[in-house]
Amino acid sequence: MQALTTPRPRWGERIMAVVNRDPRTAPHGTRNDALIALALAVLATAIGLTGEDGPRPDALGWTLLLLGHVPLVWRRERPLLVLLAVAACVTPYHVLDNNHGAPIPATLLALYTVAVTGTGLRTLVTAVLVLGPTLVVNAFTNPDGALEFLRISGWIIAVLLCGTAVQFHRRNITAVLERAERAERTREEEARRRVAEERLRIARDLHDLLAHSITLIGVQTSVAAHVLAADPERLDRDTVGKALDDIAETCRTARGELRTTLEVLREHGPVDIRGPLPGLDGVPDLVGAARLAGARVEQDVRVDRAPPAVGAAAYRIVQEALTNAVRHAGPEPAVRVELYEEQGGLRVSVTDEGIGPVDGGAPGFGLVGMRERARSVGGTLDAGPRDGGGFAVTALLPLTAAALGEGTG
Repeated sequence: MQALTTPRPRWGERIMAVVNRDPRTAPHGTRNDALIALALAVLATAIGLTGEDGPRPDALGWTLLLLGHVPLVWRRERPLLVLLAVAACVTPYHVLDNNHGAPIPATLLALYTVAVTGTGLRTLVTAVLVLGPTLVVNAFTNPDGALEFLRISGWIIAVLLCGTAVQFHRRNITAVLERAERAERTREEEARRRVAEERLRIARDLHDLLAHSITLIGVQTSVAAHVLAADPERLDRDTVGKALDDIAETCRTARGELRTTLEVLREHGPVDIRGPLPGLDGVPDLVGAARLAGARVEQDVRVDRAPPAVGAAAYRIVQEALTNAVRHAGPEPAVRVELYEEQGGLRVSVTDEGIGPVDGGAPGFGLVGMRERARSVGGTLDAGPRDGGGFAVTALLPLTAAALGEGTG
């Protein structure tokens, strides 16, 4: 199971690992460099035997020539030290006036390694300080000193430019891959954020729907049970029937809203996950349902238009506040619902004169959900006990031109 849940590296990470691989940890790096050093030593021997670029090396010359190839085995790990070691062998080799063309391949490879692994300034300084004396010696010991100096200088400049170009190319590849990797991470983070926001939204909707409906059903069931238990001999069938009808109507309403939510969630393709939003026109129905549950509700709604998102937030805040009043404010609570414009926003106020939530009870999500509703449209919400008793929920939701445009778009 662990193997199934372990995330696989992204393609960008795998390519970057190859591009940025430390030469010291590259697979078979030392072995490959040893083979390269051996091949260059064979080439140098062949050039030295031809005698076309100076006399054949003597015993000391052969020793210096072959020793100059040994450091190349570790050129990836210590490029600058390897170049110094090669120069230390090649300089006396040229001073002894041996074949001047034989050590050139090894010297150029050491210089290329320094150029491709270091900065441009370090490469230039290294070339001047380390290879300068070698060039001078070669120029004065070679019959065609000036031409040889120009020829070797051209090769050195070409190698430096090649190494620098390769280094810049690697940096560009790394930068491109890093940007691609960053973009991939950003897309995944955005997807996770959207999923989290959608889960939170669904949780709020289900809480508002089910908590409101279950509270009303509980109150209506208590009314019916009270009527049945109060005087079984003189049963008020009309009251019991009305309570049962109210329960059935609440169940039908809850089932319809739940079905709408589930149908939206089952849709495939680019659909609006929010579905139809409730609005201010649904507030009277909430008031009526609370009255059926026994609350004495007064309403003062002086706003008839709001952006859909703001109207939905106001509807859910009123719904949750009425649910809490019916649940916690005691029997037949007196509740006042007010909605009006204030300071360019929609003021939502739900107050009651009940006892409020019982201390020590199980914490719920109602107040948290109401605050999240208000914040989702850029508003604020305050909730708490009133000074004169009871509980108050007040929210200020924006009704700016920007909000109207977003809501109707």
